[in-house]
Amino acid sequence: MRLLAVFATLLAVAAASGRLMTMQEMNEHRIEAAKRWQTSGSQNVKSGGVQNITFTNPKASEFYVDGKSLPLVDFDVGPSWAGLLPISNSPNETRKLFFWFFPPGPQGSLDDLIFWTNGGPGCSSLAGLLQENGPFTWSWGQAAPTVNQHSWTNLSSVLWNEDDVAAQLVGFMQQFLEVFAELKGKKLYLSGESYAGMYVPCESAVIFFERNSKTNEDIANYIYENPSRLDLSLQGIWINDPIISWLVVQQEIPALDFVKKHASLFSFDQTYMDHLDKMAATCNYTGYMDKYVTYPPKGLLPLPGDSTDFAQGCDIWTDIWFSALMINPSFNMYRIWDTYPLPWDVLGFLDMQSPIYYNLTDVKEAIHAPVNTDWFACSPDVFETEDSSLPPAFTVLPNVIEKSQRTVIVRGLADFRLIADGDRIAIQKQTPIANDSFILDGVGAYGSMHSERGLTYYEVALSGHMVPQFAPVASFQIMQYLMGFRDTP
Repeated sequence: MRLLAVFATLLAVAAASGRLMTMQEMNEHRIEAAKRWQTSGSQNVKSGGVQNITFTNPKASEFYVDGKSLPLVDFDVGPSWAGLLPISNSPNETRKLFFWFFPPGPQGSLDDLIFWTNGGPGCSSLAGLLQENGPFTWSWGQAAPTVNQHSWTNLSSVLWNEDDVAAQLVGFMQQFLEVFAELKGKKLYLSGESYAGMYVPCESAVIFFERNSKTNEDIANYIYENPSRLDLSLQGIWINDPIISWLVVQQEIPALDFVKKHASLFSFDQTYMDHLDKMAATCNYTGYMDKYVTYPPKGLLPLPGDSTDFAQGCDIWTDIWFSALMINPSFNMYRIWDTYPLPWDVLGFLDMQSPIYYNLTDVKEAIHAPVNTDWFACSPDVFETEDSSLPPAFTVLPNVIEKSQRTVIVRGLADFRLIADGDRIAIQKQTPIANDSFILDGVGAYGSMHSERGLTYYEVALSGHMVPQFAPVASFQIMQYLMGFRDTP
């Protein structure tokens, strides 16, 4: 209703003038709308005000980062701790992981800890810190960093960790808690995006095993070799735009329907659309959603071919992507409405321009990163061979949902990298998802959501793959729900 009222006011202003708005008038209204947006949501945090944390272990001071002295940041981001820690307590351990920890802001909770990791595999969680949910943000097209009004540090402490491997998480966290012992006993929320959909549930299964002495076949080997305990209480997980099923499910089957929903952004001619229709029909993609994604389910959903991969000649997703690049050389599978030229990006995610913020020597020194190591947004060849893990929807995810207080899966509707309808196929045992059912405080309908049996699934309007970056207000509200700071999704 509030959104309708604002829109009605704008219409009234335009009608009363009897003329086109000037550019100055339009900008004034836009700026006013942005102010409302910037203050939406974050004031609803339910917590007793919190501030800072004092760590008594002298070693903690070696990792201290002065928030007033971060290069190229002209404001105080607050105290934090960053650096390398080993993944075990072995005296011969040489493997170390980089972390950056921020305590809660003035509105945050001292009782909780959010763990965030990016996807890839091999993409840096420092990108998430700087461009998604950290206390300061320097996103695509920004000339300089700004305060992030919707930082997750306004909810609790947050640990960004450069780790893609569940088998290393417990060992690292043990060492982390030895240095920062005041964090022991906190309620833990694991979160991540994209390929993190593969390993965040596994990390959850590791921790549940450690605390409840229950195993899961996918990680049993690691558990048996590393029977350890964490003094943290895992409450739930967040995975946005995740890989949770086969790529034929999350890319190939829904690709053509996605193009048709966003036809004006792809701008394909009829001849090419006829080609795609023929390919989809040949590959058994046509009508898949209407035929099989029903409630109650009629049984196990069939794959369109005879394997978990697409059949020869059936990679319709890649066909569409290359064709989109011919029309729009800046077509961005992570946010489909981007156009040429590419915006400047301080992390080089969109293009390998320089300088890259995390490769500046004074930045590395400030956050205790190795000066002689180059930072990349995403590193290739994380796995020596292709990852052969079974998708979590078929393995650990149901078990993790059952054990968690709450689990959220969040999908940006403008994401072509992994498509929302693929999620609906993967989690099709839920009852139907009502349109316009995700209500954003102070805004109104902002996508769809459905909550059932411990899992809440969101589809977020106007967001691409990196939901905390593209829809920070919506992400903040969803994280509030996951952490129990609000009762309704």
